Amino acid sequence: MGPFVLAIDQGTTSSRAILFDARGRPVTTAQRELRQFYPDDGWVEHDPEDIWRDTLAVCRQALEQAKVPVAKVAAIGITNQRETTVLWDRATGEPVHNAIVWQDRRTAAHCRRLVEEGAEPMVRAKTGLLLDSYFSGTKLAWLLDNVRGARERAERGELAFGTVDSWLLWRLTGGVHATDATNASRTLLYDIHRQRWDEELLRLLRIPVSVLPKVCDNAHLFGTTKADLFGMPIPVTGMAGDQQAATVGQACLDPGMIKSTYGTGCFALVNTGQTAVASANRLLTTIAYRLDGRATYALEGSIFVAGAAVQWLRDGLRLIPDAGMSEFIARDVPDTGGVYVVPAFTGLGAPWWDPHARGAILGLTRDTSAAHVVRATLESVGYQTRDLLGAMAGDMGRPPATLRVDGGMVRNDWLCQFLADILDVTVERPVVTETTALGAAFLAGLQAGVFGTIDVIRRQWESERRFEPEMAAAERTRLHQGWLRAVGRVRTS
Repeated sequence: MGPFVLAIDQGTTSSRAILFDARGRPVTTAQRELRQFYPDDGWVEHDPEDIWRDTLAVCRQALEQAKVPVAKVAAIGITNQRETTVLWDRATGEPVHNAIVWQDRRTAAHCRRLVEEGAEPMVRAKTGLLLDSYFSGTKLAWLLDNVRGARERAERGELAFGTVDSWLLWRLTGGVHATDATNASRTLLYDIHRQRWDEELLRLLRIPVSVLPKVCDNAHLFGTTKADLFGMPIPVTGMAGDQQAATVGQACLDPGMIKSTYGTGCFALVNTGQTAVASANRLLTTIAYRLDGRATYALEGSIFVAGAAVQWLRDGLRLIPDAGMSEFIARDVPDTGGVYVVPAFTGLGAPWWDPHARGAILGLTRDTSAAHVVRATLESVGYQTRDLLGAMAGDMGRPPATLRVDGGMVRNDWLCQFLADILDVTVERPVVTETTALGAAFLAGLQAGVFGTIDVIRRQWESERRFEPEMAAAERTRLHQGWLRAVGRVRTS
């Protein structure tokens, strides 16, 4: 029996642990929903202690359910909600404030000022990112400026910054302060070409270098867990931001391969190999993964709300009893009756990048039913993905022939077929749809010797089902034009 790899998948709305075997198949899964805090309009926070407690609990639960001796667990891999920002005391390990979540828009005005001052070209050239409150750097600056005494303590070396991967690593190991290249590349502070924290970027955002973690490859011996957590130490040998982990889990390891993950948000990445492609269509240039000190790059389109919109249907509007019912309700009506839902709850992401846009339901008539709104909400995911793939085709010179999809939403066959129809591409769903966690396991297993080489990962990937486009071209165009008109109604810039 064994070896096994334990993957920690700490997401925006839940914390999960999945134990994988040496074939990359899940053995057991444990999950807990994560509390959300909304202290002001456009603000989103998590309690870092909740993140830690829930993560530890699901890891223990997954191991207990599997009845696997801890000695058979070769490694732990961590994947995380990217850009979510934690600042804590180095001596006590206590956070100085709630974590500021990637969706949070409180620093939009700061970003706008920096753009007006002409800083964005320099930032884009070094980081591949836009000056947007989505990223960690301005969130960290806000904490240093708004938590009493934080800046002074940081400059004395008393505080540590990290995204959720770093926070969990610190707690798991009892004090290792490190991150990986993918998470570092999402901070606005890291030069993705020179592969290091950048002095000019740090000066721009007034960030003291003393708070920053060490940046490592994605497959790397980061440290070992404290013996009292699981009964014996376990090496932590893999870390990656959630979307980059999904890229590895989907085996999109060759230039031109593209995946799209449908969780809280939607994130499409296309592998561009050793070339960091500068987008002309307001996509992000980012690190897909770094192995043996060598970076592979990607173009990314980020949608802030996908699965979160279905959660809103359930918890906010109470139109559905559970997320799984959305598929059956969408099938109850032949179309949306002209209704469009633009789920810009925290602004619009790529390619619009409008932090001040807000959500809307458009095209309502007296005949509109709950089923129309549910279907329109699901369709919005397809339209947003079409916007991303159109921008990618502009940058890459050709549209993709195939899209690999993953995440909780793609269990919905209706949604996968709509994606194929509105995108006019083949959509492939893998056998293991939790590819974010699988990617973390693959990276950890590479370092620990469980999976051997990248070629082993390529061979592990299997397609469960292919969805082929069936929609007429004219209908596809008509629907998308209606979507663009709806987006135009909510945009502020």
